[in-house]
Amino acid sequence: MLELNLPQAELNIREENGKTYVFDRLRKRFVRLTPEEYVRQSFVSYLITHKKYPQSRLANEIGIELGNVKKRCDTVLYDERLHPLMIIEYKAPSVLIQQNTFDQITRYNMSLRVPWLVVSNGIQHYCCRIDYEKKGYSFFKDIPEYGELRVEN
Repeated sequence: MLELNLPQAELNIREENGKTYVFDRLRKRFVRLTPEEYVRQSFVSYLITHKKYPQSRLANEIGIELGNVKKRCDTVLYDERLHPLMIIEYKAPSVLIQQNTFDQITRYNMSLRVPWLVVSNGIQHYCCRIDYEKKGYSFFKDIPEYGELRVEN
C-alpha cells in the first residue's frame, strides 16, 4: 500500500468481486479501501495504539448539519461525557493540504464547537487547539496523547 508518515498499521484487508475492502474497527464493518480510507484507518490505528485514544470514544463518518446541508466529519473524538472533543479530517496522500481543507474542518466545527482540530493526508499532519475564550488558536508540532487533551472551554 502507500507509504505514510505514520507507524505501519495492521489492517484487515480483503478482496471481493475485484474490489478491495478494509475493516473499519470503529464502524465494525468492511468499507471500500480508497486512498483516503487507507489514511483514515492508519490514522485511527495510530491514535489508539500509539497515542492511547480510547477506541470507544472515536467514531467515523459522523453526520452534522450546516444550515440545511448535511455533511460528515471523517472522525470525531468524544470526551468522557460524550461531548465532541476533536474533529479529524482526512485527505488522500496525493491531495495537498491547503487552506480549503482548513476551511472545510472549520465549517464542520461551527456545528460541533470542539477545542481540537486535526487534518492529515497520511504524510502531513496538522493539529490545532482552539481557545474560544481568547478567540485564538495554537498549532502543535505533534498530535497530543489522549491524556494531554483535557481543556476547559
